[in-house]
Amino acid sequence: MNSAQAHGMPLESHPRLVTDMFEDTVRRRPDWTAIDFMGATTSYRALADAVDRAAAGLQALGVVAGTRVALCLPNTPHYPVLFLATLKAGGVVVNVNPLYVERELRHLLVDSGAEIIATCDLTEVHRRVVGVAAELGLRHVITCPIAEALPMVKSIAYRLFRRGDIAVAPRDAHHLTYAALIAGRSQPGPVTADPHDVAVLQYTGGTTGEPKAAMLSHANLVAQADAMMAHVGGETGEQERVLGVLPLFHVFALTTVFSFSMRVGAEMILLPRYDLKQTLKTIGRARPSFFPAVPTIYGAIAEAALTRSVDLSSIHACISGGAPLPADVREAFESRTKGRLVEGFGLSEASPIITCNPIDGPDKPGSAGPPFPGTIIEIRDPDAPHALRERGVPGEICARGPQVMAGYWHKAEATEATFCEGALRTGDIGYLDEDGYLFIVDRIKDVILCGGYNVYPRIIEEALYEHPDVAEAVVVGVPDPYRGQAPKAFVTLRAGAGVTGVDLRDFLRDKISKIELPRAVEIRDKLPKTLIGKLSKKELVEEERLKAAAETEAAASEGVRGAR
Repeated sequence: MNSAQAHGMPLESHPRLVTDMFEDTVRRRPDWTAIDFMGATTSYRALADAVDRAAAGLQALGVVAGTRVALCLPNTPHYPVLFLATLKAGGVVVNVNPLYVERELRHLLVDSGAEIIATCDLTEVHRRVVGVAAELGLRHVITCPIAEALPMVKSIAYRLFRRGDIAVAPRDAHHLTYAALIAGRSQPGPVTADPHDVAVLQYTGGTTGEPKAAMLSHANLVAQADAMMAHVGGETGEQERVLGVLPLFHVFALTTVFSFSMRVGAEMILLPRYDLKQTLKTIGRARPSFFPAVPTIYGAIAEAALTRSVDLSSIHACISGGAPLPADVREAFESRTKGRLVEGFGLSEASPIITCNPIDGPDKPGSAGPPFPGTIIEIRDPDAPHALRERGVPGEICARGPQVMAGYWHKAEATEATFCEGALRTGDIGYLDEDGYLFIVDRIKDVILCGGYNVYPRIIEEALYEHPDVAEAVVVGVPDPYRGQAPKAFVTLRAGAGVTGVDLRDFLRDKISKIELPRAVEIRDKLPKTLIGKLSKKELVEEERLKAAAETEAAASEGVRGAR
């Protein structure tokens, strides 16, 4: 095959409801542990009972087929219960980041048309949710107390030492607690649903505008769970234990932690947020067999392994996603912990995985791996997307498969622009090698247009990571009066490093072209990150934009004064 196209291995997957997938697992493994939350465990039988009660409670609140229910929750047992209950009641889950400010929260609730929202009782989160819900006239807010999900001793300590952080829900018809929700009927009424119905509205990051909701169907999520099972190696008869440090409202964890666990009967070891010390302690206590995370988490564990013993012997595989995995992070992690780390690639619109390096097979450094089971990868000409590129030639990465979304919620034009001849356009630039492994060059939207040349930030970032003192690196395009845009690098250093920005710029001179050489390398104590720990560029881009605007205004003012 001369054109750049690669097929994943065949996938045995049939469209079905997420709830049917879950209930099949409950029938097979009722006594297996479904959730471990800070040491408090829930069996699959108990989880199914809670789901039924919550679904009946949601129906009593008026949830019918198509009702959108927003989940603004950290990783507590309330999330899987309410996720499955919403679907069983016929509703659609709207995933919401609890750290969203009022403006972001308002946009998601208005855009999705959510009528009910569930949130935790952390004061800061609860205050925002209750305020925006009242402003928009949502019918109900469900408060889920964190302490109620903890083991008894931890629950008492939490209520005692964190009482200032615990919100008290209003007492009126619009507000109820999780306990009140599940206190009624034990069985929901029957609901007619189709596997191709929308199950989740998964909002994209919105780095180039307001977030859009990818409509992910039941069939999309089940196909990804089936593909995960095929990729990891199928059911062995022994229970998998998945460490859920990534938030379940994020699409990467939704598949690798939640859907995969519900498919194979794995134990979800949930942590409410990422904390290095707590993560390592939990690994030692709960002995997970599977650990999906982002590069910054693996990098932090590798750093910790320099000064303490890190035992990852129980973990069969670590899958990195959400951001490019720097080669030095992988090498340090594997050499210091003896853990196996592979990189995958995906996006919200594909539920999200479209490629991943094999767990036990050939793993090519710098590659995001071959297509996921059941997936077809195509490399198309970004300027003429109907044309396929040759093998080895970079182009836009496009994907087909049962995990690809139906489209964006209420955005027909954006949906049409995101597909070409039925293939999902990812907005990323990459190429396929002779074995069908995908290598990513950069994002189309991240390309820096520098004096007529395309400059890819990832190439500069990878070169910076070659320096032993660099811990993290981000490159963005900044306004340049001569070239239009110029690259600028931001880095953090390893402990004890004394290198300067000038030193790092000199270090790059023989590793990248002159056009790629950053205008400056700025050293910072920390770099902005998303909630899942992914390095974030949008804050730096906005900061540089405002700085350039201020400089332009100052120059104009100086010119006016000089003309007087």
